[in-house]
Amino acid sequence: MDDTDAMNAAIGAAHASRRIAAPWPHVGACVAADGELIGVGATDAYHKGRHAEPNALDRAGSRARGATIYTTLEPCAHHGNQPPCVDAIISAGIARVVCALEDPDPLVAGRGFAHLRAAGIEVSVGCQSLAVRRQLAAYLHHRRTGRAMCIVKTANSIDGYVAASDGTSQWITSAPARADVHALRADSQAVVVGAGTALADRPSLNVRDLPADDDAALGSPPLRVLLDAHGRVPAEGPLFNVEIAPTLVVSTKRAEAQRVREWEACGAEVAFVDFASAAAGRGVDLDAVLSILGARGVLQAMVEGGAALHGALLAADLVDQLTVYLGNTLLGSHGLPTLAHDGPSTIADARRWTLESARVIENDVRLDYRRDR
Repeated sequence: MDDTDAMNAAIGAAHASRRIAAPWPHVGACVAADGELIGVGATDAYHKGRHAEPNALDRAGSRARGATIYTTLEPCAHHGNQPPCVDAIISAGIARVVCALEDPDPLVAGRGFAHLRAAGIEVSVGCQSLAVRRQLAAYLHHRRTGRAMCIVKTANSIDGYVAASDGTSQWITSAPARADVHALRADSQAVVVGAGTALADRPSLNVRDLPADDDAALGSPPLRVLLDAHGRVPAEGPLFNVEIAPTLVVSTKRAEAQRVREWEACGAEVAFVDFASAAAGRGVDLDAVLSILGARGVLQAMVEGGAALHGALLAADLVDQLTVYLGNTLLGSHGLPTLAHDGPSTIADARRWTLESARVIENDVRLDYRRDR
């Protein structure tokens, strides 16, 4: 087993922890000695467990002395709600640390590596760094910007429409594709919807009907976020049943006080922001929304709709990932557009996105595009 093999095992361990760790990063760690893995661990649920490195060291036991530990993110050297991971590594007698990435969190940011080197431990950084950057994209974005990473999800016909001319859209995609959407919800800490979609669809925005082969542990249900600048959405329906999942309404001072009281009486939280600039639409300040979510520990926010909200996020250059489910339907030129935004006047000015992945789901396709920044 070489360094790449061992780091891939750590990446696999981290993947299983992706829904429970936030606002911690979901990290994986493996201890190896004599060419075999002797301890594998991942980040536990926030406030209820420990980081990946001590979990892997516990499983390795006394065999960790003189061994190598592989970890996907720099071990911490500060006291948070857990002791420093570097102390556990040093106490276990680890001889070498192989890490994929430095942690950009200002509390870490190279201090963990420096602490380990000062203790005489060999430290190597960069193994499988690209794979881990993709795995921890939401965490890295959050620590760099203070905002939740914004994923816009759409379900389109083959010819690029989100609904038929009469507004009907159930169902453009197949049941397996819709189950995959629920997996994406489960991977997010917040699910966001605009007032128009809330009024038209009365959505629940909770996690249900996951794919049959999805065995990842579920954490707390994602926060349901309604963006309603004018107080249009009444406090009724599943979105305001907080026994299903918590709800946050982000509004402005334009909303009537009575409507705000109704939201709060249902158990929803309410936060106020300014209106967006004229260039970014007529709703709430979307940068402020993502910053509010980031301050709450939301690493990844999945935006479910509708087309006006998607377009406003694009206009404000706040979309970090576009996840497009392409269904096997044709809706024709009178269909409703997926993204309501003003495009460029010439192809030379069109934004370019990087295709991260493409996956066939029965008769549909899931496409994940990343915005290069």
